[in-house]
Amino acid sequence: MSHLILLPVLLPMLTALLIMLPPVHYSPNRRRWLSMGSTLVLLLLSLWLLRQTLTEGVTFYALGNWQPPFGIILVADIVSVLMVCLTAFLALGAICYGSAGEDERGSFFHPLFQFQLMGINGAFLTGDLFNLFVFFEVLLIASYALLIHGGGKNKTKAAVHYVILNLAGSAVFLFALAILYGTLGTLNIADMALKIASVPAENLMLVKAGGLLLLIVFALKAALLPLQFWLPATYSSASPPVAALFAVMTKIGVYALLRVYTTIFGEQAGPLAGMASVWLWPLGLTTIALGAVGVLASQDFKKLVANLVLVSVGSLVCLVALGNNAANSAVLYYTLHSTLVTAALFLLADMIALQRGKAADRLVSARRVAQPVLLGTLFMLAAISVAGLPPLSGFIGKIMMLQAVTDGAAQLALWAVVLISSLLVLIGLSRAGSTLFWRVGGQPANEDKAKPLQIFAVCWLLSASVALTVFAGPMTELTLQGAEQLADVASAISVILAQPGVTP
Repeated sequence: MSHLILLPVLLPMLTALLIMLPPVHYSPNRRRWLSMGSTLVLLLLSLWLLRQTLTEGVTFYALGNWQPPFGIILVADIVSVLMVCLTAFLALGAICYGSAGEDERGSFFHPLFQFQLMGINGAFLTGDLFNLFVFFEVLLIASYALLIHGGGKNKTKAAVHYVILNLAGSAVFLFALAILYGTLGTLNIADMALKIASVPAENLMLVKAGGLLLLIVFALKAALLPLQFWLPATYSSASPPVAALFAVMTKIGVYALLRVYTTIFGEQAGPLAGMASVWLWPLGLTTIALGAVGVLASQDFKKLVANLVLVSVGSLVCLVALGNNAANSAVLYYTLHSTLVTAALFLLADMIALQRGKAADRLVSARRVAQPVLLGTLFMLAAISVAGLPPLSGFIGKIMMLQAVTDGAAQLALWAVVLISSLLVLIGLSRAGSTLFWRVGGQPANEDKAKPLQIFAVCWLLSASVALTVFAGPMTELTLQGAEQLADVASAISVILAQPGVTP
């Protein structure tokens, strides 16, 4: 049994503990270098784990050798490991940006950042719904503290709303787990998939109720309408590296929807098969529309980027509702693209705001930025990608999305909503770009130029869009392979049953 699968969870936890020790804690440079170095190692380990998964197939790990359905189970397949790689790539850019000076606003920024990475990676790798709840709580506790990093009225107000909603979500999560465990006798995802088709008729409604409660929880985490109202204020008020890392937080909710309603409530679930699709499809479409209108109506750049997150969430949820391999492949590709580009835009918004004086990121006439060519070029690349214009990754992702729909009525609905929302996003970004870089007053430019680490962080994240375009062929093959592996529930069940001491 390979222990490699454990390292993406263990490494951030150990790094956080080391940073809090006095020899490191009292030295800002040591905190920064240890945190950045650990995140780089995390990225390399994640890529190694992906290579192992592609070579050996699904990797199963039981902590303490306690077998399912009782032990703490970690499962690495292509889907989960791709999400871990995405998190590590994103985290490296965010931590580099934070190490340029933003981390000085609070001495515990780096350990909290690492604890959140631990929770995120654990949520992606867990093979058990109760452990998913545990890792959700780990990442949420860290995010509560990171959200108010640096202080301020707006951050505190947004944090209160964020904490209350997530505490309510956690309570609903526990109710759902209690119902499902009481009826199925297990919370191991593969074991639940084995038992779901043979649920007695008298327990069918209970299992359905538990599944719908999970739908509410994951919709809240993903910021799906009507549970999306917390996101714009929360993300726009967070410090830049925290907002960038938060770009993957909604994707955890989407990932949970994909995992649970494909594996547990998938085609093999009998009467409960596809129970979430009837809700996810209309809610996904309306979330896209709401996010696009929000982009057009935003009065400051950070709120605009936060609404772009809503557009991406709605798009991904529509694909999850479709449930076919082409749609799930598009989910994976579009998740990689949208997460990294919106994270880059959060960082870029801060760089622009620092050079515009009192106007900050508000979309009003202000002084000229000190680095118009650099920032303007980065903005243009990010805008082209996030709007879905050729030739960058956003265009490829949207083509995959539109091609995944085969039903005539669904095709008409998705094409109409996606194309109109893309037009609104393009108009909103054009308005923002012209205001930030062309509607300038007579005041001299602010001489506070972006620091090298900040520029590197934004370029690092935007380089992913270029890479996803250049290597679109291999990446789409990889995501399709991941989608097929996700849909092969029988193989997942066989992996569980192959473990010693486990019986059907």
